[in-house]
Amino acid sequence: MQTALLYLMTVLIWGSTWFAIEFQLGEVAVEVSLVYRFGLAALLLWLWCLWRKLPMQMPAPMHLSVALMALLNFALNYFLLYQAQLHLTSAMAAIAFSTMLLMNIINTRLFFGQPIAKRIYAGALVGIAGIAVLFAPDLTELSLANTSLLGLLLVLSGTLSASFGNMLSVRNSRHGLAILPMNAWGMLYGSLALAALALLNGKTFTISSEPAYLWSLLYLSVFGSVIAFGSYFALLKRMGPEKASYVIVLFPLVAVVFSSLFEGFQWQVSTVVGFCLVLTGNALVLTPFYKLKQLWLRFKPGKRLPVVT
Repeated sequence: MQTALLYLMTVLIWGSTWFAIEFQLGEVAVEVSLVYRFGLAALLLWLWCLWRKLPMQMPAPMHLSVALMALLNFALNYFLLYQAQLHLTSAMAAIAFSTMLLMNIINTRLFFGQPIAKRIYAGALVGIAGIAVLFAPDLTELSLANTSLLGLLLVLSGTLSASFGNMLSVRNSRHGLAILPMNAWGMLYGSLALAALALLNGKTFTISSEPAYLWSLLYLSVFGSVIAFGSYFALLKRMGPEKASYVIVLFPLVAVVFSSLFEGFQWQVSTVVGFCLVLTGNALVLTPFYKLKQLWLRFKPGKRLPVVT
């Protein structure tokens, strides 16, 4: 029951954060908005950990590992994703980000020696085909002047960064680091890295007084950072990257619903086909062959289903 609740929270929150990010773009520099987001999240986590008297001490080598995790998972990842959403709708960005499922599985093999099942290759091809169909109109013009293609490249780069960060999170958990203290330190390190990036880029630390900006910032800090990352890292610790990655199959559905309702996301034939291919590829990657066979036998064409009287 607790695992199901963690899944539900992670899917619903992360699925909605893609739309919330749209309100962070424009008036305030991306790096600065991210400093506010993760700085506030770090403050809340530290207050909670200190109030609960959770152990915050770590050996020096673990500080280095947590700092690297934060650089990949919180700083670089989100800097690239926010930049990508300057060029893409939240729906397209979320769908492209779902490729982290495949990246996590490959990286789990590289870093932890977990074998890759044969079905994953088929699922990967289907998923990649889906991304190609989604961005087909833009891929025909292979130029960085094409903003949609640039957005896709930024999303995929941020996704790869996040996947490496996931591997470090698993490693840190296996070394006995508790989720909340690790995230408290990580978000502190991440906000410091983003602040340094903002200063290097000559950005000024302004803040918007628009209610949409302030409310979305609060939502992204509390729910999108503190609660969702805590839930997801708990799933990583309990189940490993492959099974925990089921959330990546589901949250694009939430993101697409929000984008369709509030951003005027336009559905086209290529959108439907590409989205279905991405979801199918992800499902193939995560579903063992024996389960696929059971489903096929259950719904096999021509098979008469039992009549309920």
